Amino acid sequence: MAVKYSKEEIMQYVEEEDVKFIRLAFCDVFGRQKNISIMPGELMRAFEYGIAFDASSVDGFGDETYSDLLLKPDASTLVALPWRPEHGKVVRMFSDIYHPSGKLCESDTRNLLKRAVEHAQRAGLSFNFGAEQEFYLFRLDQDGNPTREPYDHAGYMDIAPEDRGENVRREICLMLEQMGIRPESSHHEEGPGQNEIDFRYSDPLTAADNAMTFQTVVKTVARRNGLYADFSPKPLKNQPGNGFHINMSVSAADGSDELPYMIAGVMEKTAEMTVFFNSTTASYERFGKSKAPRYVSWSSENRSQLVRIPAASGMYRRAELRSPDPMANPYLVFALIIYAGMYGIENRIDLPPVADFNLYKANESTLRNYRSLPENLDAARRAASASEFVRGCLPEAVVNMYCSR
Repeated sequence: MAVKYSKEEIMQYVEEEDVKFIRLAFCDVFGRQKNISIMPGELMRAFEYGIAFDASSVDGFGDETYSDLLLKPDASTLVALPWRPEHGKVVRMFSDIYHPSGKLCESDTRNLLKRAVEHAQRAGLSFNFGAEQEFYLFRLDQDGNPTREPYDHAGYMDIAPEDRGENVRREICLMLEQMGIRPESSHHEEGPGQNEIDFRYSDPLTAADNAMTFQTVVKTVARRNGLYADFSPKPLKNQPGNGFHINMSVSAADGSDELPYMIAGVMEKTAEMTVFFNSTTASYERFGKSKAPRYVSWSSENRSQLVRIPAASGMYRRAELRSPDPMANPYLVFALIIYAGMYGIENRIDLPPVADFNLYKANESTLRNYRSLPENLDAARRAASASEFVRGCLPEAVVNMYCSR
């Protein structure tokens, strides 16, 4: 577990540990990471008043008319960046985004997740998430630009020497541990140069922060090894896509088993949420191939399903949602899953019949019994735009950014 610092402890840490730069990190509404670096002398001002930035240049945060927003660091998220110098350290904190009036920014997706967690807590529910993000490693050309040449041609869970990504994954895992993030497992995936690293479950905000940090670390380590890490949903046309598989669980204050109702709620609202889970045109090229779902279904172990419920009991009992891809904003994804799960729990929605067969090989008459995920980005936008559920969970500005582009 990462150490949680107070503001006073951070000021002392920065002085005693030779910290020269503090990165205030955040993301736009699509989950693209951003940051501003400040010097230690500006840190107290950042805590008290915030550091201004031009919001008109960041997707989802306004236009030139009202362009100033402020970043205020979350003291509990301090971590040193292990790839920066030992002397003259660089540290990072995630930040909350405010208007100059002191009001929280409506499009701050990290804050939207906080609100979803608080909403669940008031209902006596707590959610946990574990992320599994896949990525490809490609070689760089002589000018340092990414190519589409995979780093290796190994297959699923192959070992060295066929698996050339083994040392890269080890370096990533060790660097994540230095940052207080606990990887659970890592291995080569099915595609050439494709890899996966899985995390132990944690509370929603920590899980989303870790997912953001993970991509930064992977890209940094890849570049240090002369490689490019690609998290896009379909990097190679005829190879498996990259998934962002989400292990999700819920516990109730009264000890009741709410997982089936949670899963049913997520399944019922999946089509309406898909544009936030799969936000690019290429996202929809991944569906229905290489263990990526196309239909709204569930099973215990079958990886052709939207939701898989692995065999486990007690604290390890969970469900795995398999439709999102790594280009998704994890704060929005987790917030929507919480709201959809609560919808299922509050309305006592029953799970549909289990689909214990391979949907990739099923005939047309069988498939007609199942709802399909949106076929393309435009269809996903229409489903979200027309959804009262989505508009009840997210601010209009965020919904319009995803549905009106």
